[in-house]
Amino acid sequence: MTKKEIACAAVKALKEEYPDAKCSLTYETPLQLLIATRLSAQCTDARVNLVTPALFERFPTVDDFADAGYDEVAPYIQSCGLFKTKSKDIVEMCRKLRDDFGGEVPGTIEELTTLPGVGRKTANLICGDIFGKPAVVVDTHCIRITTRLGLHTLTDQKKIETALKKLLPPEESNDFCHRLVLHGRAVCTARSPKCASCCMNSFCKTGVKELKNGH
Repeated sequence: MTKKEIACAAVKALKEEYPDAKCSLTYETPLQLLIATRLSAQCTDARVNLVTPALFERFPTVDDFADAGYDEVAPYIQSCGLFKTKSKDIVEMCRKLRDDFGGEVPGTIEELTTLPGVGRKTANLICGDIFGKPAVVVDTHCIRITTRLGLHTLTDQKKIETALKKLLPPEESNDFCHRLVLHGRAVCTARSPKCASCCMNSFCKTGVKELKNGH
């Protein structure tokens, strides 16, 4: 199979396995998703979802965050780790949104990545989930599983994003990345992938090899 055929087979298999593909972060507005995604760095989505209700109740708007001091935001997100850096990024991000974007979350990768603390992974998530654009969110699950599938041998996130955009149907790419997260947690884990029970083991480069070796 070519890489493009493997990618399309993976899209189909994961869609059948996880029909309800959606972001596991809880949010109601574009701003809330933007902030929750920043908080999720080196932190579980479950932990972020425990923290954000009180945070968003205290700071409901861009202006509320922009007018806050870093030390006002920090106590609400302390359990997410790296809370000093994250609180500074969130406040500075909202100040830039207020000053440069009229208080609205922008809808392009180029604009989003000008915001403090926002990289391509976050920008792609916002473009895909909020604006419905084709997006490839390259997180640890995406890197691990697409490497095991044999779609690439890359380590640089931007290069992986570019490679996957060439292989995935644009209309499927965003949901595919959400499904990779679900599959990475349940089956294709970092330490011990359950290849025998994987829905992609008939065409996954790693799965075929593992099953051939009797694992």
